[in-house]
Amino acid sequence: MGLPMLKKLQLYIQLTRLNKPIGILLLLWPTLWGLWFAAQGMPPLKELSVFILGTVLMRSAGCAMNDYADRDFDKHVERTAARPLTSGHISGKEAIGVALVLTFFAGMLALTLNAVSIKLAFVAAFLAGSYPLFKRFFAIPQAYLGIAFGFGIPMAFAAIRGELPALAWWLLLANVFWTIAYDTEYAMVDKIDDLKIGIKTSAITFGSYDVLAVVCCYAAFIGLMAWVGVSQGLSLPYFVGLIIASIIAIYHYGLIKNRERGACFKAFLHNNWLGCAVFSGTVLAFIK
Repeated sequence: MGLPMLKKLQLYIQLTRLNKPIGILLLLWPTLWGLWFAAQGMPPLKELSVFILGTVLMRSAGCAMNDYADRDFDKHVERTAARPLTSGHISGKEAIGVALVLTFFAGMLALTLNAVSIKLAFVAAFLAGSYPLFKRFFAIPQAYLGIAFGFGIPMAFAAIRGELPALAWWLLLANVFWTIAYDTEYAMVDKIDDLKIGIKTSAITFGSYDVLAVVCCYAAFIGLMAWVGVSQGLSLPYFVGLIIASIIAIYHYGLIKNRERGACFKAFLHNNWLGCAVFSGTVLAFIK
């Protein structure tokens, strides 16, 4: 493989953020919650593998589409100005091509699931593809992102049970609040730039109440997950996981309360451990 090809591969990796897996993890944790709740324990290996690989593919495709949609905005934002598409190192056609190829393979994976899951896969693809547009007009696009990032939950129930019980939607709602919390922290990093270019984010919409909004969303997320645990009769480890998640959320408050860019970004990245804590408690609670 020649040097030009290696360089192009590196640019595609940057385009799809495979070099920055935090987005994959934030998408994966709620999907894994859904799988474990749906199966009431360890899900079948086939479904587990399909959902993990599908998460990686769809998140990568979403990044490519997001960069294409934001190509004229990213150049005005300090954090995103050097992205491959914005900086001109790859073309818009290449970005769309990468997104379509990744979506195709994700679709092939979805076809190995049952009919209900396949139908929901089309909804998931629409959510992922349309999210970048919501930043143009929707006051809190992070809520829409929460639905897109959490749609693996109802898909997991469809794949495991062939139905969509109320539990799936409660878990999805909880994930929406978690997503608003961590993506508002993320938006706080770019708030000054976003105000200049006219992008809508929750950090701008909440204004001086942005920190309070993040705290309230964390509280709503923990509260809903606790209610789910009680309603399902889960054992102590699940609630220990939620307590650890609550402590992590309090730590995040300490990071973002002064609205410093670096600290807000650190809080955003640290949400991986919050999701991991909830998942760990869920796994332990379902061990017979």
